[in-house]
Amino acid sequence: MSAFSDQVVVITGAGEGIGAATAHRFSRDGATVVLVGRTRGKLENTAAAAPTGARMLVRTADLTVPDEVDALISSVIGDLGRIDVLVNNAGAPSMGTVEDLKVDQWRAALSINLDAVYHTSRAAMPHLRAARGSIVNVGSASGLGGDYGMAAYNAAKGAVVNLTRSMALDHAPEVRINAVHPGFTLNTGITAGATPEMPLVRSFTERIPFGRAAEPDEVAAVIAFLAGPDARYVTGVQIPVDGGLTASNGQPRIAM
Repeated sequence: MSAFSDQVVVITGAGEGIGAATAHRFSRDGATVVLVGRTRGKLENTAAAAPTGARMLVRTADLTVPDEVDALISSVIGDLGRIDVLVNNAGAPSMGTVEDLKVDQWRAALSINLDAVYHTSRAAMPHLRAARGSIVNVGSASGLGGDYGMAAYNAAKGAVVNLTRSMALDHAPEVRINAVHPGFTLNTGITAGATPEMPLVRSFTERIPFGRAAEPDEVAAVIAFLAGPDARYVTGVQIPVDGGLTASNGQPRIAM
């Protein structure tokens, strides 16, 4: 029997990148996967590229609007009867310092990167409790340390770190809540078309001990582990999936 046979997995931001790779990973492991995002066409592309025999449902919603999130979760329960795993992957980068950012830009960054995690978790929690399920939040290496010129994004992803811990305490032992924090990852919405030869990509990979960027399926594998039975005694953890980036204190290599 596959690890997620007879389980229902809801994945936000499933139209591309890490979300799409995670959807394909769970479908290979036997789950029925609900693909959630704002753009139906992208979600349908994810479904079309899924492994043969995959069971996928497409649902569009603006996750920053509580009523839409409530309707989304109600529709999943109405169609499938349960939710076993929620992957809070939806998010978007935001550039600017606190001096540069307009108030609406600040609020928009927090809405999609932080508020959406709250809205979906709140709406799904009773059903996850009934299933003794789990949540995996997709944060970022940018939530574990600061970036230049990304104040709102850093604030939102940093908040996801401690929100994950708080939720893990509040909802144990019925629901496990963990987070993964990807570093620079190719073939996502923001890095579409980027190649290892590009100067910007080289600037990132020079800081990564593995010497390369991640691929979405490598992040998806860690998400599946945290949601699965092998992690049944794991909750409240933060796992960087960054090739060793956050193991460094930022100083240059001085020993060979």
